[in-house]
Amino acid sequence: MHLKQITLTNYKNITSKTFDFNPKINCFIGNNGVGKTNILDAIYHLAFGKSYFNPISIQNIQIGTDFFALEGRYETNEREEKIICSVKKGQKKTLKRNGKIYDRIADHIGLIPTVIISPADRDLISEGSSTRRKFIDAVIGQTDAEFLRNLIEYNKILSQRNALLKYFALNHTFDADTLEIYNEQLTTRGQPIHEKRKLFMEQFIPIFKERYHSISDKKETVDLSYDSQLHTISHKILLEESLSKDRMIQHTTTGIHKDDIHLLKDEQPIKKFGSQGQQKTFLVALKLAQFDFLKAETGVAPILLLDDAFDKLDQQRVSQIISLVDQNDFGQIFITDTHEDRTLQALSNTQSSYELFKL
Repeated sequence: MHLKQITLTNYKNITSKTFDFNPKINCFIGNNGVGKTNILDAIYHLAFGKSYFNPISIQNIQIGTDFFALEGRYETNEREEKIICSVKKGQKKTLKRNGKIYDRIADHIGLIPTVIISPADRDLISEGSSTRRKFIDAVIGQTDAEFLRNLIEYNKILSQRNALLKYFALNHTFDADTLEIYNEQLTTRGQPIHEKRKLFMEQFIPIFKERYHSISDKKETVDLSYDSQLHTISHKILLEESLSKDRMIQHTTTGIHKDDIHLLKDEQPIKKFGSQGQQKTFLVALKLAQFDFLKAETGVAPILLLDDAFDKLDQQRVSQIISLVDQNDFGQIFITDTHEDRTLQALSNTQSSYELFKL
């Protein structure tokens, strides 16, 4: 699958633009602020029904207008796919596939496998556990609709249980039977989520290590570690044992929503013991491993978005990344960069066709 054409209307700082793309490599060159990243985000938006950088849809409408619309035309082996995503102030977001509106945006996830590598990925290292959970859940969710349904329902029930705990505290009351209903619903969905995350990490870690070694020339040792309360105790018992604490602080303190992924270099947190270049390499390897996993699971090479991916990398590592993505197992690639010379140098040895867009 590849994206043949995209049209952006009133999307962020872009009033109206249409681009026709090369099926292999497409490069957007220009200064900061001209809209390079917004184009990549529009491509991501069409794949997931939301922005990678700002999931609050209405905030992606261009200032001074009351709607935005994105239209993408994709070519697959079987047919052409036309995806339209639009948002108008005061109305619900609309996502269409070949003219038919989706009842649930979640039903669209996985149709267009897509991986983005961006400076915003730094949050995977610097921010809290929720950012890392979202990363692995997004990878699994593109290949497992049941996992995605369980996760959506779990988060909804979790919010309801938290609201009930606040109600108990505010009204100085308690209803064990009602709480038990929520506990059972959380357990029914939480245990399969944990098992799926555990299986995913077992598959994903070797892929990640191989990708990191390819970029770093095997000069460093890295690892990932999945941390979950459910490793040693059942979800049901966790909820029972944490009841007093939950009632006191008025939210659910145990469960799969507390899982984390530890990012390690030489058995130490890369956040503390990794240089900027090593951290960047770590993140690129994570995303390339995501690419490999999705391709293996779906049989389709995901669209790869490289947003300023060469920043803080020396030319050797830049060239290594380009040589990796130039292999036949990659499909369509989109790259943004502020330095035309750097991009052209990196592409000078590529065997693939490419298109350069100067913004």
